[in-house]
Amino acid sequence: MTLTPQWLDELRTRISLSGLIGRSVRVQKAGREFKACCPFHNEKTPSFTINDEKGFYHCFGCGAHGDAIRWMTDHQGLPFMEAVKELALQAGMEVPAPDPRAAKRAEQQKSLHDVMQAAQDFFVRCLGEERGTEARRYLASRGFPAGIVRDFGFGFAPDSRTALKEALSGFPDEMLIEAGLRIVVEGKEPYDRFRGRLMLPILDPRGRVIAFGGRILTAEKTDAPKYLNSPDTPLFDKGRTVYNLHRAGPASRQNGRVVVVEGYMDVVALAAAGIGEAVAPLGTALTEHQIERLWRLVETPTLCFDGDAAGQRAAMRAITRALPLLRPGHSLRIVTLPQGMDPDDVVKKQGPAAMEALLDGARSLVDVLWEVERDAAPLATPEDKAGLKARLLAHCETIQHPDIKSLYRRELTERFGELAFARKERAPFQPRQGGSAARGKGQPWKPAPPPLAEQDKAKMLRIGTGPSTSLLAAVLDGLLRHPQQIARHADSLARLRPDDPATCALIDALLVLSDGVQPLESEALRPILLERGLRLPSAQDYAGMRFGFLTGSGDSAADELAEAVAILVEWPAVEEALAEATRRAETELSDENFAEQQRLRARSMALRARLGQMGRARAAL
Repeated sequence: MTLTPQWLDELRTRISLSGLIGRSVRVQKAGREFKACCPFHNEKTPSFTINDEKGFYHCFGCGAHGDAIRWMTDHQGLPFMEAVKELALQAGMEVPAPDPRAAKRAEQQKSLHDVMQAAQDFFVRCLGEERGTEARRYLASRGFPAGIVRDFGFGFAPDSRTALKEALSGFPDEMLIEAGLRIVVEGKEPYDRFRGRLMLPILDPRGRVIAFGGRILTAEKTDAPKYLNSPDTPLFDKGRTVYNLHRAGPASRQNGRVVVVEGYMDVVALAAAGIGEAVAPLGTALTEHQIERLWRLVETPTLCFDGDAAGQRAAMRAITRALPLLRPGHSLRIVTLPQGMDPDDVVKKQGPAAMEALLDGARSLVDVLWEVERDAAPLATPEDKAGLKARLLAHCETIQHPDIKSLYRRELTERFGELAFARKERAPFQPRQGGSAARGKGQPWKPAPPPLAEQDKAKMLRIGTGPSTSLLAAVLDGLLRHPQQIARHADSLARLRPDDPATCALIDALLVLSDGVQPLESEALRPILLERGLRLPSAQDYAGMRFGFLTGSGDSAADELAEAVAILVEWPAVEEALAEATRRAETELSDENFAEQQRLRARSMALRARLGQMGRARAAL
């Protein structure tokens, strides 16, 4: 069985070396490293160090040195493949099946690494020569210090179709083509891919050159792309590679932050400003693989986007990629930069402190999702508002984790409810002028009634408290008896606004549990809720109400429960509207106000009568 270097590198990065060794040896934190008494020779003073960032251990006493695999073979005494299988099990990775071609590919990739390093050396050398003058002038105009230019490996590709081939004449042309350094066009001679460009190497997590990015310097070449990256090769997969990850990893462990910007020149600009934990995708929107890689460093990476329409679209692409992947504790935070500015502009014009302030004010993923969809289209009609709700719920459906899906649905539904069903403030009543004809029915004007006393306010029914708390308690008890009906009424439950915090907590728990993969059973649901410290409704909470869904089963019970839920939502709204219509009728009696008051009163009485019929019918059984 042959394993590729990339797979082994992935295995090493997923294993905490200090944690692995700490299972057998007592280790102690020492700055950015760990130390212990060497397990390979007897010593009383610790000289054995473990470096998680670099992925190796070293003993200054006996010279023992290695990585996670070497630890398993040398200390645990396992054969190489057994050590790999054991570590793969711990890391949650699947060991590749035997492949006789893997050895050949591994050798080929090793040679390609040599090619890429030789190309990097050539580009760096050209930057320091006379032909690199324009590139050096550009770097100076960006204000990059010499240390940054050296650390990031800037170089220059001469404006020639064959300069790289001639410099790397020791490698066959086929290898240069496979490494993405040369381009093949049918019927023509191959030519260098990067010409007349400022070059920046793209490195893998181990710091090896695997690709290049080039920025054009000659303004006359208007038909050429401003930035050009290497194509996908056996070494480079742009959808899985995160630029500057090997430098940002150690920096992120110090401050617990990773900043994702749109391009690698922004990464360099932030590094020059002292923000070393910046990374970037490579010419594409942030992919699922890149998000997973970032989550290995921090739980909530911070994404920076421009404040224009393109930046907003990029933010939504990242959000839609991330939603299906969300899991507890892992999300994204998003920064919207000032209009027309990128990170380099912010740092240069306003200073590093301004950039830090923007990063500190990063918003949550759910906040940005809500704001983008809310502002995406007008909300002038009921159809517009219904479209907003449909878009929000469609996003929620893409979330795979059941608890997070339910919580997002509830959060966004609540925000939508506050927007769509906002209570409109009415202007204070002003008496009409011009005699009794203007006042209708010849009624004399009388002043508005005084404000309601506190005890009267308490009697007013709001959405979610129900016509009485008894009806709400009966419905919740019915849902506990028929938990398969919770999902059916999720939207109605999400609109409820009980005054009692314990009832709110119970509704939240029912909504979350209903989104689970496993179907809910009544016998199992109650113990789960009780273990969470929730108070469940009992017969005392709805004395005198005897509905069929509290004792029966089947379709008839489900239908009656649905009718009770509908009444629970409608009745408070009707009562509140009736109270408002009554106040209007008392302050300004007119045919319209009187008719509206009577209509609402009739509807309220009809709802009361229907509940009475349901209760009496069951009581007679």
